[in-house]
Amino acid sequence: MTLDEKDLKILEILKENSKLRTSQISKKTRMPITTVHNRIKKLEKESIIKSYTVIPNYKKLGKSILSYILVSVIYTIPSGEKISQENVAKKIKQIGVEEVSIVTGGMDIIVKIRVKDIEELNDFVIKKLRNISGVDKTQTLIVLSSF
Repeated sequence: MTLDEKDLKILEILKENSKLRTSQISKKTRMPITTVHNRIKKLEKESIIKSYTVIPNYKKLGKSILSYILVSVIYTIPSGEKISQENVAKKIKQIGVEEVSIVTGGMDIIVKIRVKDIEELNDFVIKKLRNISGVDKTQTLIVLSSF
């Protein structure tokens, strides 16, 4: 499916606020309500819009620290067992992180996590993450601000 400028405008508006009604999007795009409705349905049918989501206020939820943790995988552990990068990523996802991505470059995996304080981050890295078989080295980056 090829997207035109109108489809892209609708997507931009929905990314900013997916709770807007079709009539509100219609006013912003200066398109008829039925056109907006049909375009949104088409974008959903083609899986260009996969889902609608909520972006929480993490500070109010007590998770004010956002961190990215770079993970290096050791592919053969001392017992001789072979380790899969994908399996390590799946194990990391199971221990309560927001997102896990396999990446290229100097590290193998990047982990996104939100915690309430440095102590919780420390406990996560030392007691959970570094205890996963295949995790070799970690480097923690704390986000100062996001835009």
